[in-house]
Amino acid sequence: MKREIVAATNNKGKLAEFKKILQSHGFKVLSLTETGINIVPEETGTTFEENARIKAREIFTLAKKPVIADDSGLEVDYLNGKPGVYSANYNTAWLLEKLSGVPRERRAARFVCCLCYIDGSGNEKFFCGTCEGYISFESKGTNGFGYDPVFEVRDGVTMAMLTDDEKNALSHRGNALKRFAEFIRRTSCSE
Repeated sequence: MKREIVAATNNKGKLAEFKKILQSHGFKVLSLTETGINIVPEETGTTFEENARIKAREIFTLAKKPVIADDSGLEVDYLNGKPGVYSANYNTAWLLEKLSGVPRERRAARFVCCLCYIDGSGNEKFFCGTCEGYISFESKGTNGFGYDPVFEVRDGVTMAMLTDDEKNALSHRGNALKRFAEFIRRTSCSE
């Protein structure tokens, strides 16, 4: 029997990634809609960890079930780590404008994801993952969401040009979810 876990997100792209990765590790991932929750917790933290915890804790209080929440974003070296935790407030057009005229070697960036897992007893655990790359000079690809069309994972290939399986194998969220799944596997084996 699969263990139920609530994914604390209203982002359809994130929910699809949670389901695809966690179902293969024995979880039945429930959306907020499936649990009857219709809120969007306000992200008032200044770090990815703080925002993930805020979302997880609020949804856990309502769902009374294990919850997984993430906060993720893009850090661009040339912009001193911006947009960071405020990534949702900007878009690819803003980013490409800010990097106009900046050579490729100064366009290094990374996606960051921090997950907060709260188990059925209310205990918290964090799992973080990154994916290194560069910001492209133009949008390329139609898969994915957010900054995927401008985030190059290798020369000329953006995250939005990958299949879902390719993306999940190397993405920041995929890496964080793999750490979470390994934790669950280890703790299940020791019980």
